Amino acid sequence: MTRRIEDFGLVGDMQTAALIGRDGAVEWACLPRFDSPAIFAHLLGTEDNGFWCISPASEGTLPASRRQYRGESLILETEWSTASGVAKVIDFMPPRDGAAPQLVRIVEGINGRVPMHSRLRMRMDYGSVVPWVTTHEGRTRAVAGPNCLWLDSALQAYGESLTTNADFTVCEGQRIAFVLSWQPSHLEAPAIPDAEKALEETEKYWARWSSACTYTGPYHEAVVRSLITLKGLTYAPTGGIVAAPTTSLPEEIGGVRNWDYRYCWLRDAAITLSSLLRTGYRDEARAWSQWLVRALAGDPENLQIMYGLAGERQLPESELPWLAGYEGSRPVRIGNGAADQVQLDVYGEVTETLHRARQAGLPAETAAHLQVRLIRYLEKHWHEPDEGIWEVRGPRRHFVHSKVMAWVAVDRTVKLMETGVVCGPLERWRILRDYIHRDVCERGYDARRNTFTQYYGSTELDAALLLIPQMGFLPPDDPRVIGTIEAIERELLTTDGFVRRYRTNGVDGLPGDEGAFLACSFWLADAWIMIGRIDEAQALFERLLDLRNDLGLLGEEWDPVRERLVGNFPQAFSHVGVLETAVRLQSALAQAQVAA
Repeated sequence: MTRRIEDFGLVGDMQTAALIGRDGAVEWACLPRFDSPAIFAHLLGTEDNGFWCISPASEGTLPASRRQYRGESLILETEWSTASGVAKVIDFMPPRDGAAPQLVRIVEGINGRVPMHSRLRMRMDYGSVVPWVTTHEGRTRAVAGPNCLWLDSALQAYGESLTTNADFTVCEGQRIAFVLSWQPSHLEAPAIPDAEKALEETEKYWARWSSACTYTGPYHEAVVRSLITLKGLTYAPTGGIVAAPTTSLPEEIGGVRNWDYRYCWLRDAAITLSSLLRTGYRDEARAWSQWLVRALAGDPENLQIMYGLAGERQLPESELPWLAGYEGSRPVRIGNGAADQVQLDVYGEVTETLHRARQAGLPAETAAHLQVRLIRYLEKHWHEPDEGIWEVRGPRRHFVHSKVMAWVAVDRTVKLMETGVVCGPLERWRILRDYIHRDVCERGYDARRNTFTQYYGSTELDAALLLIPQMGFLPPDDPRVIGTIEAIERELLTTDGFVRRYRTNGVDGLPGDEGAFLACSFWLADAWIMIGRIDEAQALFERLLDLRNDLGLLGEEWDPVRERLVGNFPQAFSHVGVLETAVRLQSALAQAQVAA
C-alpha cells in the first residue's frame, strides 16, 4: 500500500502526537514529547523501524472504508467494511494530568463478526533499538535503556518475529481496548488504564475547548479543524508550539530538503497565536507570551529563530543513516541547524504578535520591556544581511522581507512607547522607522518592473513580499503593492495556480526543487482580498481547502507534478493560513453584502 503523506491522521495529547494511516497502522510516534526519539519510525524507514497496526485479519493490508474525527476533537475513528461485518478502531491520546502518556486504541464491532489482528513492533531511538519484551503480571513490558513501554489489554498477546501480536474476533456491540503507555524505565509500573473512562474524558475535553471558537463565518468546519490541529501542536506544559510533529518528510520526493520541524519557531508560533487570538483563544496567547519571556530570558539580544519545547537553545542537527527516508528521501535529520541562523524578520513577527495581544487586552508588561530590549539590539543590526524567512543555506543577503519586518518591529515598538507603557528613545526610533522605510523602497524596489524584489539588487521575487500590505508597510492600493502582486502571479504561480516561495535557482544553497508553499498561496488570497479581488480570493481559498486530506489536514507544500502533499505533516503554518484567510473573507463578504 502506497503511503502518501495525506493518508495519515493525527492524534495527540498536547505534549506529543502520533500519525496513523488509512490501514490502521501507527507509523510515527515520539514519546514522551514531540522531540523525543520515535518509538514508531516506519514512516521514515521500514516496518523493522517500528509500527503498530490493528486491522481486519483476513483482508491483508486494507485501507479503511471510512474514517473521520469524532465531532470537533482529535479522536480518530477508522472503519472497515468486510465480507463478514463492519469493525471500527477508535484512536486517541488522552490529555495528560500528571499521568503517563498513552496511546489508546479501542476496537468496536459495528455489525457481524470481524476477525482482527494487532501487530505491535516496538522500537526505541528512531527504530534503531529492539527493546527487551517480557510479561509482567499479565501486562506486556518493553524496556530499552531509559525507556519503558507497557501494553495493557484483556487479550493474551504472543511474540513472533520480534513483534507482539494478538488475534481476536470482534462482534457487534463488543469493544476491545489496547493501551500503550510510556514511562522512564526505572519507575514502577504505571496504573492499569481505564480506556473507556479516558475516551469519555477526552471527548469532553475537546468539546469544551472547541466550543470557545468565536468564528461564525461560512467556513466554520475548516476553521475549527485547523484550530484543533494547532491546539494539537501545542506543548501544554510550557505554551510552546511546534511547527509540525514530524521530521524529514520531504519538500521534494527523493530529495534532500528534509528538516526536523518538532521545535518552536518564533515566527510560526507568533503567527499561530495571532490567529488563535482572532478566534477567541486567549489562554493559548497568554501561555505563549509567557513561554517567550522565559525562552529569551538571560540573553534576549541573541534572539534565536527557534527554541526547544521548553525554551532550549541547543538544537544540534545530525543524521540517522539507518533510516531509508520517506520514499527514499534522504538524509533523515534530527535537530535543526537553522537555529543558529540570523533571521531579522523574526523581530517583526514577535513584536506584531505582542502588539495584537495587547490590543486584545492581555497583560504584557514584562513582554513590553523585553520588546524594548529587542529593538535596542535590532537598531544596531537591522542593516546587516541575514538568511531570511526561508532559512537559506546559501550566503546571507539583504532580504527585502527581513527589512520590512524590521520596520514592523520598530513601528510597533514606537506605538507601544506612545501609550506610555514603557520608556525609550521615542524620537530616535521614529526617525529609524522612517529611515528603514525609505531604504526598502529605494533599494528593494525594481521601478522598471514595478515590483519589490527578493533581496537588494536582485531581479528575483519572493512570495513573502505579499505580506507588505498586511503589515501596514504600504497601503493595499499603492501601485507598488499591486505591481508586486501581479509580478508574483506572473512568475511564482505553478501550473495549477498555487504559489511557490521563490524560484529555486541556487539562492537557497540547496540542490533540487520544491512544490507550491501552501502558506504563500493563502497569502495571495489575502492580498487579493485587500485589493478588492474578492471573488478570485474566495475561489483560490476554496481550491486550497480542497487540498486538505479527508480529515481536514494540510502539509507544508503541494507537489503540482505528482499532485500530492509534501513536507512535514500536519503543518502549523498551512493551518494558520486557513484561519487568517477565512477571517479576512468573512469580513470582506460581510462588507460586500452591506454595500449591496
